[in-house]
Amino acid sequence: MGIEFVKLQGNGNDFILINEMENEVIPEEMKPKFAMLFCDRRFGIGGDGVLFISKSEQADVRMRLFQPDESEAEMCGNGIRCLVRYAFDREYVKEECTVETLAGIMPVKSGYHAGEFFAVITMPTPAFARGAIPATGDADSEYSEEIGTYQVYAVNTGVPHAVVFVDEIGAIDPLTLGPVIRNHPTFPKGANVNFVEKVSENTLRIRTFERGVEGETWSCGTGATASAAVAHKLGYTGKDVLVETKGGPLRIVIGDEVTMTGPAESVFIGLLQL
Repeated sequence: MGIEFVKLQGNGNDFILINEMENEVIPEEMKPKFAMLFCDRRFGIGGDGVLFISKSEQADVRMRLFQPDESEAEMCGNGIRCLVRYAFDREYVKEECTVETLAGIMPVKSGYHAGEFFAVITMPTPAFARGAIPATGDADSEYSEEIGTYQVYAVNTGVPHAVVFVDEIGAIDPLTLGPVIRNHPTFPKGANVNFVEKVSENTLRIRTFERGVEGETWSCGTGATASAAVAHKLGYTGKDVLVETKGGPLRIVIGDEVTMTGPAESVFIGLLQL
């Protein structure tokens, strides 16, 4: 007896996926602890989070994401791509589908091109008002604060993100600076923290300290979207932005809708012995 799982990754942002399309596999009260135990890279399977795919009354499939700190994230851009890759390969969804998340219904277009799987996600509209991030202060005003020696901007792209522009991203230590901003009292629910270097006219390079993981991840889809949205709002880039993450590039297009395009790979299938 055991629990089947699939390991997937999107630009190095890796997840354990549990299929609950037919029945509950991990009891509700055990899901947070399950994520904490099995995301451990030495004593568990290893991952930035655990994805649960199940049926939805509102969309084609439902995604839930539990993180190593036992919290449940509102959504995750790379996680959606990985979940859709799994669902597409098993014919749960077609090339165009919708995914229910705590942040709303996300439309996705996906498929294979030259043997590579790519997904285009219509992301939540970036919310710059403090009340929507959420951040303390005038609920209708935009966030711009000095924290230490850094100018910090913030936006919600499904989850709260802080964005910090730096001259040289290689000189930044996200593990030292990230927690200071992530836990700043102006963010009542905390925030993911993106350190951003402008490489060229429409290219950004980012490193992200993720809330819930409490460490640097190789890629963050909502973070890439947040970084591009803030950069565009400040006039640093145009509407079509290439965001280079540690694990590979993501394309963010800012228009009437904001889309994120990137890959997802299935790494292996395993059987968890309990």
